[in-house]
Amino acid sequence: MKQALAAAAVALAVSGCASIFNGQVQTVTIQSVPDAATISVTNRAGEKVHTGSTPATLSLKRGAGYFKPETYTITFTKPGFESKQLVVTGTMSGWYIGNILFGGLIGMLAVDPVTGGMYIFPESVSGQLAAASAPTASLPATLQVVSLDSLSPAQRLAARPIESIAR
Repeated sequence: MKQALAAAAVALAVSGCASIFNGQVQTVTIQSVPDAATISVTNRAGEKVHTGSTPATLSLKRGAGYFKPETYTITFTKPGFESKQLVVTGTMSGWYIGNILFGGLIGMLAVDPVTGGMYIFPESVSGQLAAASAPTASLPATLQVVSLDSLSPAQRLAARPIESIAR
């Protein structure tokens, strides 16, 4: 009986509330508008942790070190749309405060900060991609035929004759 109580006391002393309830990783769903955008996810160290397309559901590490929430940069790309980047950073979980009642100082100062369990991410992240504007330099030149009589005096002065391109 004494051994069971001692084991329970040790387990309680070396546990952290947020680590127990949150864990070291969190599932995050990444979506885009429009769908089927290519995504690249990198962590705060610049390491690529995922490449794929939307929608995607990923398991992301919560912590990046002692008392450091992980930060992820999500880059969305899709032909015909401008690229977009979103930064997702872990924020403190309410369960971390539970250490005051249940986990004690060991949970608050050691377990949760080391495991990253004290941080949470949004459950879902969505990137809205804007349609790419066509560069004017790549547009074909247009020709408009008008009568000289319809031009203003200033337009007549600015007008230049068209040179022959091919013979």
